[in-house]
Amino acid sequence: MNARRKKIIIIGPTFPYRGGNALYVSFLYETLSKEFDVIIYNYKLLYPSFLFPGKTQFELSNEVKKIPSERIVNSLNPFNWIKVASRINSEKPDLIIFDWWHPYFALCHFFISSFINKKLKKRILFITENYISHEGHFIDRLLTRIGLYNSRYFIALSEKVDSELRKNFKDINIFRSELPVYNHLTGNTDKIEELKSKFSINSNDNVLLFFGYVRKYKGLDILIEALALVISEMKNIKLLVAGEFYENQKIYNDLIEKYNLQNHVLFFNQYIPNEKVKEFFLVSDVVVLPYRSATQSGILNLAYGFRKPVIVTKVGGLSEFVLDGQTGFIVNDPEPKHIADTIKTFYQLKNRIDFESNISEFIKTNRFSNINEIINKILGLINDSEN
Repeated sequence: MNARRKKIIIIGPTFPYRGGNALYVSFLYETLSKEFDVIIYNYKLLYPSFLFPGKTQFELSNEVKKIPSERIVNSLNPFNWIKVASRINSEKPDLIIFDWWHPYFALCHFFISSFINKKLKKRILFITENYISHEGHFIDRLLTRIGLYNSRYFIALSEKVDSELRKNFKDINIFRSELPVYNHLTGNTDKIEELKSKFSINSNDNVLLFFGYVRKYKGLDILIEALALVISEMKNIKLLVAGEFYENQKIYNDLIEKYNLQNHVLFFNQYIPNEKVKEFFLVSDVVVLPYRSATQSGILNLAYGFRKPVIVTKVGGLSEFVLDGQTGFIVNDPEPKHIADTIKTFYQLKNRIDFESNISEFIKTNRFSNINEIINKILGLINDSEN
């Protein structure tokens, strides 16, 4: 007789929501479902509109992972939290996974996990994409402590998050994983020159890509200033900026005007639907992440999905996922001159280093591939504690 498949409930966003967290939960569902019965309790209210800086929280793409889920969690409604906990109790899952990335969800996650019955409380796992938000303050630290209070196990997605968890939760089992390599949007094309023409890029242009939504911590201003330092030696360089601005674009327009970069920077201030993502990566030589702070980045894993090298700053956990000089380059400080020097180095070595092959080898070690093994270890610990 076959053993019963363990039942796992995930509290996290997926379709119809967009963004990195929804994408991660979708990949998590697909991987865990190979071995476990997985139920996703999705959000019927994720962020209230007045707290969301973009135009929409919802996926606008036609090409999207549509993972089965039940939209029952309201991040603002305490009565809803009791209802969700009651549903979890009635399902009697073997494991309850909360996807954690932002202190906004602290009270929601705290009360749902608090209303879960005593036996099931021993089965609570938080997968922590971040520990403290990138732009966090004291109140964020307090809320994070509250939100994670009932966790019995953690999976950290970077060494930085792992270290922070170990400082603050000394008696809890912590495991390491990573974001998966996002290779679902790739595809072969022999129309790169046609795409370059569409972007007004010449065939001999060197092309940098800054991808994803724009906020101060992501350092686009640093990259623009670095570009100004590169121009004197590389007249044929272009920077594609593809993503929705979560702050005033005028800040960046003023920088471009200041350094006379109008012919070198192309802005696409919009959410890039999945159908169009491929175009930006295929026409680019390297993806630049000039972040001021970071834990890990879905953009880096998306770049690797396209086998594109990256230039990243040595902040937080970002550089953990780059082999310097092999899958990209690590910049010691988020400073314009250092980034400019690294861009020059990249192009000097571009044809001498086989970045594509190096990335293909490196992503074979991606820890997300072991997520089912980690979950089985946690289930074993739960079983031992209950016997």
